[in-house]
Amino acid sequence: MEVRLVLVTGGARSGKSAFAQEEARKLGGDGVSFIATAQALDAEMAERIRYHRSERPPGWETLEEPLNVPAALRRARHGVVLLDCLALWVSNLLLREPDPVENSQALCPYVEELLDAWQQTGKRLLVVTNEVGLGIVPENPLARRYRDLLGFANARLAREADAVYLMVAGLPLRLK
Repeated sequence: MEVRLVLVTGGARSGKSAFAQEEARKLGGDGVSFIATAQALDAEMAERIRYHRSERPPGWETLEEPLNVPAALRRARHGVVLLDCLALWVSNLLLREPDPVENSQALCPYVEELLDAWQQTGKRLLVVTNEVGLGIVPENPLARRYRDLLGFANARLAREADAVYLMVAGLPLRLK
């Protein structure tokens, strides 16, 4: 069976991006499209983005798209696409709502749109995401809503994925 959808999850600095990049390199070599969802909203984030760019092979196509990830997937030139990361995309969508705590249910269809775009394009898609549901319950409603939405998105993609990896201390554990 051809692996078409891979989900890579784990905690902060667990090695998710490095693992996903290596898997993408194995599948596509220099023919990989990279969808970046991060936004340089402050100096520290701008530095993180610069670092991550330097880690990618220079021949990879980079599509910087904080909101319309399904459209970026459709525009991608290559048959192998790496989305890094789903957690930031969910955050971007959540925070663009006028009242993100009350209106966040409207964000769920975006995950379905991403899956539809993936199925329609026939591309191999690797998705990096954070696992935020293993810690304490967040104190404020927005953080709880984010945790819940990201948990939903992660679970939905995991159901469709051919392979799911949990990164722990730099080690990939294959869950599916």
